[in-house]
Amino acid sequence: MIQTQTTASRATRQRAAISAALEQAEAFQTAQELFETLRLDGEKIGLTTVYRNLQSMASRGDVDVLRREDGEAIYRRCNSEEHHHHLVCRNCGKSVELENAEVERWTKDVARRHRFADVTHDLVLFGICDECVTRGEKD
Repeated sequence: MIQTQTTASRATRQRAAISAALEQAEAFQTAQELFETLRLDGEKIGLTTVYRNLQSMASRGDVDVLRREDGEAIYRRCNSEEHHHHLVCRNCGKSVELENAEVERWTKDVARRHRFADVTHDLVLFGICDECVTRGEKD
């Protein structure tokens, strides 16, 4: 029983550390980037634990998960609990949350015209943020 309690408290501590790191992050991050941030902050945590917790948090809706153009998953705790979209910098991961009624109307119209029900969607726009453009960084 002591083993179970120790494992549970470590998992809670690690989950709390991951959650805190996501709260402080201004940009979407890969699991590896988040892992490196945690290790630099002195957290004793494994990469597998980071992946497992991020997947769990994403399935509960606690974090948004997107796929970059190269297919890698990136994570961020978003400010909005409503359905929204993102504009993401390809260089630094900075993101802006977008809420757009026109996209929502278009989605419903397309579904209706093609006789589809229960349609979901995600819209992610990728570009280069103004800070990266100013620094002369390109992807």
